[in-house]
Amino acid sequence: MTPLLEAPLQTALRPIHIGNVYIETPLTLAPMAGQTNHAFRTVCREMGDCGLVCTELISSQAIHYKSKKTWHMFDWTEAERPFAVQLFGSDPAMMAEAAKLVADHGADIVDINMGCWVPKVVKKGGGAALLGDICTATMVVEAVVRAVDVPVTVKVRSGLDPEHITAIEFAKAAEQSGVKAIAVHGRTASQGFTGKANWDIIRQVKDAVSIPVIGNGDVKNAEDAAQMLAETGCDGVMIGRAALGYPWLFHEIAHEIRTGEKLPAPSASKRAAIAIRHAQLSVESSTIGERQTIYELRGQLTKYHLGVPGAAAVREKLVFAETLADVEAILTPYL
Repeated sequence: MTPLLEAPLQTALRPIHIGNVYIETPLTLAPMAGQTNHAFRTVCREMGDCGLVCTELISSQAIHYKSKKTWHMFDWTEAERPFAVQLFGSDPAMMAEAAKLVADHGADIVDINMGCWVPKVVKKGGGAALLGDICTATMVVEAVVRAVDVPVTVKVRSGLDPEHITAIEFAKAAEQSGVKAIAVHGRTASQGFTGKANWDIIRQVKDAVSIPVIGNGDVKNAEDAAQMLAETGCDGVMIGRAALGYPWLFHEIAHEIRTGEKLPAPSASKRAAIAIRHAQLSVESSTIGERQTIYELRGQLTKYHLGVPGAAAVREKLVFAETLADVEAILTPYL
């Protein structure tokens, strides 16, 4: 692994343009089902240097059939800009309809999911399943691009499996169809989150297209981000699971790459304060009631490791929290 300061990397975090959308710091939050809702996106933006956030993946079919649960996912606000809304589906007409709707509701960017490997998405022909059918994938992209005036991006995996690496071929077709940027996760769909991301696929995609390429996979700190930028030549870095319970990660990475200075780990007080902020935002923006909101938030709150004696007991208490008052009572002693 190349030491972070072996070469000057202060210029590695150059702003990028995705169509007409300006991304000041090319560190972006990956869309994650059940995780990247309004509250978490807002906290990541507030911590600094998260240049672009993205919603959870939203079903174009559910939008078409006016699913009430799906409307609850239209939770973005002005404070999050710039933000992308991610859609999945395999029917070009439905995807175009959904894209127009979210653009009309203020999306800066419409992102097409072609990377989700979860069976319930893939069995409907969406997500990573499209990587096995470049023709249909291209038709989906073309339909979405024609439907909206905002930039369209795509998030892909390297392919379905090691024998079917299609990201390079698809990236070329996507660029020709009018896509303004592409995010590439270096794992195949068959890998899920196992094994190691193949960053060389990201490099090959970057070499094949002229639109911005955002690399994704196995970036947990500044050294990883700097190495990905150096090895692949990608224009930006997308971070997902590493940011859960650690939304200040984007600022830490940006600061270290720009200055060579590693920031000290956040104090227990800061971690507790941000976890409370996260919970408060979740309840404020909820459409499903406070109790259900806290139930669904427990998994994220337990990832805010306080790094103090007794932290495990704190996490155990958070697992049983039922209200915002419960969360505040558990975490306030650490402020």
